[in-house]
Amino acid sequence: MNHTSVAKYLLFVALAMPIAAGTLLSGCAESKHHESTGQYIDDSTITTKVKAAILDDPDLHVTQVNVETYQGVVQLSGFVDDHSQIKKAEQDARNVEGVRSVKNDLRVK
Repeated sequence: MNHTSVAKYLLFVALAMPIAAGTLLSGCAESKHHESTGQYIDDSTITTKVKAAILDDPDLHVTQVNVETYQGVVQLSGFVDDHSQIKKAEQDARNVEGVRSVKNDLRVK
């Protein structure tokens, strides 16, 4: 390698390293479209607790309720037998620690 080639190579490495480091580190950060690993685990825990609360509620005899959580916002979807179960499932979800809000898309079958 001649002197000019070495200088170009070093310049390339000097410019490429910060870009590569930024790309790698941004994979760990939370953005408005992706959750961090910690947030994903928190949301998974909330989802599990909401499902358990709904299944353990003696007033609800439902198995067709889907629960998804994103950044503490719980979305309920699926089917129940009557309108009172829609409100009851929403209340059970709201009572779970960590739930910021509930989007209730449950429907009566």
